[in-house]
Amino acid sequence: MFDVIMEKFEGSPGQQAVIRLLLERGFSVNDEGRVVSGSIEIPDTQVAQEADVDRRVVDSTTTAILDDEELRRIFQNISQIPSLMDLAPVLDLGVLTIRPYDADEPGIIASVTGLLADRDISIRQTISEDPEFTDEPRTYIVTDDPIPGDVLNELAELPFVRSIELS
Repeated sequence: MFDVIMEKFEGSPGQQAVIRLLLERGFSVNDEGRVVSGSIEIPDTQVAQEADVDRRVVDSTTTAILDDEELRRIFQNISQIPSLMDLAPVLDLGVLTIRPYDADEPGIIASVTGLLADRDISIRQTISEDPEFTDEPRTYIVTDDPIPGDVLNELAELPFVRSIELS
């Protein structure tokens, strides 16, 4: 789906930058063509600054979204999920990042969370980036306790794991 969305803006790198920002942040577009997070409007100038484009590019992108029924359905229904990842250092939580070879492969989350559960490692949150909306999707697992080295080695040896990272 990500590729289909980006193709609709193929001729405009600026609009593609706005689309990426909306998808990465979970920002919606309301009926008035305003970028929103829930009911909070985000000024076009701030979206433009973050996407490194002119404010008019944000406006033309949201207009194009509203004019396309498929894009309208996507961008009027997207939402953010609160993440503990940035709070992890403050709350003494661990964050495990897994980059799979193929994020569409079934059982990735079940395998990882099962392995952690078998080791009595409590999981506070799991966030997986959608392979339809991200070029290199990752899975993030926030844990209460540090993950021991032997468990990290077992995780790294799973056949679908390209790389793992702790933070």
